[in-house]
Amino acid sequence: MTTYVIGDLQGCFDELQSLLKSINYQSENDHLWFVGDIVNRGPKSLECLRFVKELSEQGKADTVLGNHDFHLLAAYAGLEKFTSKSDTLSDILNAPDVDNLLDWLRLQPLLVSHPVYQAVMVHAGIPPQWTIKEAKGYAKEVQLQLAQPDWQNFVVNHLFGSEPNTWDNSLSGYERIRYIVNAFARMRFCDANGKLEFKLKSAPTESQSEYQPWFVFPNRRNKDYEIFFGHWSTLGAIDAYHIHSTDTGCLWGGQLTAYAIESKQRYTIDCEQQCKPKLKKKK
Repeated sequence: MTTYVIGDLQGCFDELQSLLKSINYQSENDHLWFVGDIVNRGPKSLECLRFVKELSEQGKADTVLGNHDFHLLAAYAGLEKFTSKSDTLSDILNAPDVDNLLDWLRLQPLLVSHPVYQAVMVHAGIPPQWTIKEAKGYAKEVQLQLAQPDWQNFVVNHLFGSEPNTWDNSLSGYERIRYIVNAFARMRFCDANGKLEFKLKSAPTESQSEYQPWFVFPNRRNKDYEIFFGHWSTLGAIDAYHIHSTDTGCLWGGQLTAYAIESKQRYTIDCEQQCKPKLKKKK
């Protein structure tokens, strides 16, 4: 059996099928890990969501929640201020099985652990000050919140925002949950103490001051596990620092990646551009 970690889909269903064919994926033997951002901006978000859900319910796949998956939950719950022209969620929101799809999606975890190897999967990363054991516990706190009957009220009124941006064990309530979600689903850069910086989205440079990619700090307490993540398309493919980045820009005309955990091999296919890069406004 092979466990394949698949990078951000974001609605690129045809590319996923091409990748699975190219690696000779055997559904009866192999297992798929999806790093989150199953939906949005690509052309076939509904097909991606249904496909991953079906495999998950059959015990053949695991996924974690990414920022675009949270975006879908917010749109379903009625948070209109997060909708934009680049969203491609209407097919899901208008689907006859939308309630079933979203009830499944909201129950997905923020962290998945391999049953044999010391490997975990998250969408964006794990702050350097958290151990894997701690991260697993924090992820479960969010799962419990999303499993509540009033989860939509939580998503609409308490989930979104960039504060607090610094972790403290004494954080409680929605502030604590918000930091945990932001770390797992949005983080790219932080400082050595886990202070999050959300404005930086490009590839890292040598002049980032105190903010660095979350995985480079010498004091990182989660280096005893291999960590698989997506979210950062400008980062490219990296297999170092005990981390493996899997978002290689399929949506933007890059590649879709599958990483085989057992053999430590990467597989990619080239992808047509499905979404045009955002142009910076001239000052």
